[in-house]
Amino acid sequence: MSAEPLLDDSSSVSLTNIELIDLFKRSHSSLRSQPSHRYPNETLIYHGYIGCARLYPTAAILLCTLAAYCQIHQSCPRFGIQAQVKSLCFLHDTPYRPYLNAQFSAAYDIYLEILHHVKQRHRAALNHDTLNWRMLNSCPACFYKLEDEPVLEFDWLVSIDGNNSLKRWNSTIYGSNPRIDSRKARSDYWIDTCDVDRFKDEVKTRERDTNDDNWEDETIAAEGITPAFSCVNRWRNAGPETRKKMFSGFDESGIFIAACRHRFVVLACDMIWSGELAKYPLAIIDKLLAVYGKNGSCAYDIHFQRH
Repeated sequence: MSAEPLLDDSSSVSLTNIELIDLFKRSHSSLRSQPSHRYPNETLIYHGYIGCARLYPTAAILLCTLAAYCQIHQSCPRFGIQAQVKSLCFLHDTPYRPYLNAQFSAAYDIYLEILHHVKQRHRAALNHDTLNWRMLNSCPACFYKLEDEPVLEFDWLVSIDGNNSLKRWNSTIYGSNPRIDSRKARSDYWIDTCDVDRFKDEVKTRERDTNDDNWEDETIAAEGITPAFSCVNRWRNAGPETRKKMFSGFDESGIFIAACRHRFVVLACDMIWSGELAKYPLAIIDKLLAVYGKNGSCAYDIHFQRH
């Protein structure tokens, strides 16, 4: 395969005997470039393929194949790149090799980058790129106001809760060095971890022995008083740190989301190195109040301890 970028505007790129990968077949072919093409990937994308390398690709994957995997992965996140590559190898009657994962991953990252820039231009053309536009327009039934509409008791109504089924193991569990991921979510669904941690000291819980389940009853008997009800002391998710050591094995233990009553997700945040702490709902509610105003209602399923 010969595919060297030519910097002379009057020249074109030559792609000879490049491996083209489709969903049900693979072949070696030569592609004709246009006079304006200066790099191999320009010619490949012109023919509907994305190269597996930036400058000198030896293989390229069809856009429809990458689009099919994108939709499959969204429907089933557990279906990863390795599973997709192994499926392609079976379909193409080709032995599986680990380096094929890197090739597919490189092409898929470029595909996602293209989709991101196309979406950004599309949003800008429609004036959908203003601050908090998605939150204000995600659910017309909840957040649009009509002329002469009767005043409701609450301007907005959401439900919030955590999910600890989406765990990701910490790499140190397997004895390997952790890899720092400097990437940031480019979606405005997610609240940054730094914004969540601003609320980590908002709620102070009383330290108590893990094995003493009757600590509150003993306190009442000793002091002879009946303390005011505090949901913090009875909230399982906001219990002592000793009860949440099991989560230390996970880099991410789940997600915390807010959704309107029509099931549209409004906000989300990662739960890092912990169970469902109070800082996550506080960060979510703070953002909701900042965008939608104070006249709202929030439903939250809190589990209490009974003594």
